[in-house]
Amino acid sequence: MLRGGALRVTRPRLAVLAAVHAHPHADTASIFGAVRRELPVVSHQAVYDVLAALTAAGLVRRIEPAGSVARYEARVGDNHHHVVCRSCGAIADVDCAVGESPCLTASDDRGFSIDEAEVTYWGVCPECVAAADRQPYEMTGEGRA
Repeated sequence: MLRGGALRVTRPRLAVLAAVHAHPHADTASIFGAVRRELPVVSHQAVYDVLAALTAAGLVRRIEPAGSVARYEARVGDNHHHVVCRSCGAIADVDCAVGESPCLTASDDRGFSIDEAEVTYWGVCPECVAAADRQPYEMTGEGRA
């Protein structure tokens, strides 16, 4: 993959690429922790530099949902989207609903040559919904129990 992206093969690049593949939607700190377990002497700056190089080469994708730190994923080359839990911040991939790339057809492109669309769905994940259902009912000032 690295050679295909015109990048030299180095241990830090291999480790970062493996961490992104193993931990989809991971933030930089999580990726750094995973890489550090394999390469104890790697620096934060080296991980940042490798992530930037991998992103520029199109080998990883950087996403940044509103209110979140940057996240990285290995799923590139398609126009998929994301769903984010408002409660715990979990992120999952969501394929385009219909056709090859319907989101690339804007109702009015304003003269832009559009090559990518980014859609983020927001909601509450099944785990957080289940946890909320398990919470005991509390008294409110409105007389409900």
